[in-house]
Amino acid sequence: MISLYKRTVMMLKLMYESISFAFSSLKGDKFRTFLSLFGVSIGIFSIVTVFTVVDAMRANVSSGLSAFGSDVVYIQKFPMGLEEGETEYKIWEYMARPNITHDEFLFLKANAKNSEAIVFSTYASLTAKYQRNSFGGANIYAHTYEWDKVSSFELESGRYFSASEMQSSIPVVILGNSVAETLFQGEDPLNKTIKVGKSNVVVIGVMKFAGESMVSIIDNDNSILVPYTFAGNLFNVKRSDGFMIATPKVDANRDEFLQELRQMMRAIRRLPPKEKDSFAIIQMTFMLDMVDDIFSGIAMAGWIIGGFSILIGGFGIANIMFVSVKERTNLIGIQKSLGAKKYVIQTQFLTEAAFLALAGGAVGLLIVQLAVIIIGGSGQFPITLSIGNILQGLIISSVIGIVAGFVPARNAANLNPVEAINSK
Repeated sequence: MISLYKRTVMMLKLMYESISFAFSSLKGDKFRTFLSLFGVSIGIFSIVTVFTVVDAMRANVSSGLSAFGSDVVYIQKFPMGLEEGETEYKIWEYMARPNITHDEFLFLKANAKNSEAIVFSTYASLTAKYQRNSFGGANIYAHTYEWDKVSSFELESGRYFSASEMQSSIPVVILGNSVAETLFQGEDPLNKTIKVGKSNVVVIGVMKFAGESMVSIIDNDNSILVPYTFAGNLFNVKRSDGFMIATPKVDANRDEFLQELRQMMRAIRRLPPKEKDSFAIIQMTFMLDMVDDIFSGIAMAGWIIGGFSILIGGFGIANIMFVSVKERTNLIGIQKSLGAKKYVIQTQFLTEAAFLALAGGAVGLLIVQLAVIIIGGSGQFPITLSIGNILQGLIISSVIGIVAGFVPARNAANLNPVEAINSK
């Protein structure tokens, strides 16, 4: 126990001396030190910046996609990416497909055995007015009754549509947060009558503010929700493009759930066995995986870009350490003549090299944090420098320092004490 204590005290003293020598190296030739550590700073800045931006983008995209659960399935006209067996996105072929219709929804709703909820939705763009205020280009989404079961939107005030309102074409709406703010400007919107298109409707709810997202399937803030049965009073629902969202039952097999939806859509559209699907079934998990693949590629590019800068910085630190060994050859000889082991000398120089690299990495991280404060302060793109990315930056810096300082440290540890003391 006493031996362990002595070793710990010795290592701490050794690290303190190494850091002191590192400070001396930093102050000895400021320009040389600046050039050497600049590469490490830029490298860490590049890598950590990419990590931070990718994390922010991933969170932003995931937030936009998470308006719906990860287990939901979309049935719509256009695919999100290349379909199986395709090598290009055939936009003209997809445009020729028939729209998803309410009749198809009714067929699936009545016959699907593995689905917990199926919802049909269609949309249009109209102007909403209240007294002298207007909101142009509001997204009017007409949903069937179970929309609240497949979507995770939250209400700030008011309530969701009742079953009778959904079935009886009653003129009630739920406003997106931005629409409510623009029309009412602080006034309570509940139970107020507004005009959407040419129809008067009553506001029964306001959605919570969702914020901007790079990928948002439905922009709730700029939307107005209406019952599907009433939507025909606002726009031509039969000619508008629609989509369906389905969720599986808790105990349903995922493959059977998807296959059932596909077979029923093919059946209602009377597609021959060899004919391609005239619709797309999109899984949210597929979209999330696709996003992760894209961001993984971006992160790899950050490693490559930052790696070159760190490599240059590593050579700079190695140069500082070689000079440091040469300047302290006499001192190393005295240490070894007094009984200092090789590992003590080597540890001393490796600690010094790691500290120098950490100093460069810390500067790089500081620059990243300043950039995050500036970008995040604008409110346009929420971004933060996470503890994980800070630790990654510091660990990378330490490793680069240790690798760069290994050869100089080994040379110092292998010096002959007599020759070292007598060196000039």
